[in-house]
Amino acid sequence: MRDMPEVQFAEVNGIRLAFFEAGPKDAAAPPLVLCHGWPELAYSWRRQIRALSEAGYRVIAPDMRGFGLSPGPEAVEAYDLQTITGDLAGLLDHLGVEKAIFVGHDWGGAAVWRMAQEHPERVAGVIGLNTPHPARAPVNPIEVFRKRLGDDFYMVEFQRPERDADRIFAENIDKFFAFFFRGPPLSGGGSGKPNLAFQKIVPQYDPAKDTRPAFLSPEEMAVFVETYRKTGFTGGINWYRNIERNWRRAAELPERIDAPCLMIMAEGDVVLPPSAADGMENRIADLEKTLIRDCGHWTMQEQPEATNAAMLDWVKRKFG
Repeated sequence: MRDMPEVQFAEVNGIRLAFFEAGPKDAAAPPLVLCHGWPELAYSWRRQIRALSEAGYRVIAPDMRGFGLSPGPEAVEAYDLQTITGDLAGLLDHLGVEKAIFVGHDWGGAAVWRMAQEHPERVAGVIGLNTPHPARAPVNPIEVFRKRLGDDFYMVEFQRPERDADRIFAENIDKFFAFFFRGPPLSGGGSGKPNLAFQKIVPQYDPAKDTRPAFLSPEEMAVFVETYRKTGFTGGINWYRNIERNWRRAAELPERIDAPCLMIMAEGDVVLPPSAADGMENRIADLEKTLIRDCGHWTMQEQPEATNAAMLDWVKRKFG
């Protein structure tokens, strides 16, 4: 794959997990495991893999369960965070690594925060991009989303497979990625609120009328389009279909994280705004925050230099 190390595979937790590795295996600092979200791939970290490995760190970036070269089972419950963190622990076992620094964006961010709760003995540190470590909601988050944002909000819509979001995206795959991989702003109907009914937007989307900045080259965009043309979207969307299950499991886990953590926020993220990270200090013993300006949701691809600088500065100070 363009700009990526050679793919490797590990049999872990009942699946064949694809991963990409770079940098010295005998580095003094713990390896960094880079976990992507939806609808991305390990490829989304290509610029971080290069920068971190060239700085002397060992870097490991999996295609997460259900994405890219890491297909998973059909069962929806096979995509909850307890299972996904089991994949990550299994990957460390496969590589003979005791502890790692886990770095996550979007759903990958949710996975790395949960990793520090499910497997704290395997976590040397956590870097979250955009996705915070929140307090557990008092009620099912899907019900909160439905009340505040309506049935068309994509996280609510994804709970109903019969509505065919997976198929709609797959049938409009070029429009899908042209729509998603843009910088901010994303406004909706003059209301001041973002329009997040993605399953309705994508089929009607016209890239020629979109004034938001694009940040991928045609060659980079083709990697995502061609990969998802082969895999479809169901594996990644199944992560959303476990929101209630993840919420119930969280009741059994400690909210406090003792490992050192860095929270990287993006100024223009309309789904996960910087304010979403408010109060994290109450749940993390050693937390630093940094804000990347002029950046939307796709932080490591929109602002790779700023992302790399923030990560390298923190890792060097905390781990040498």
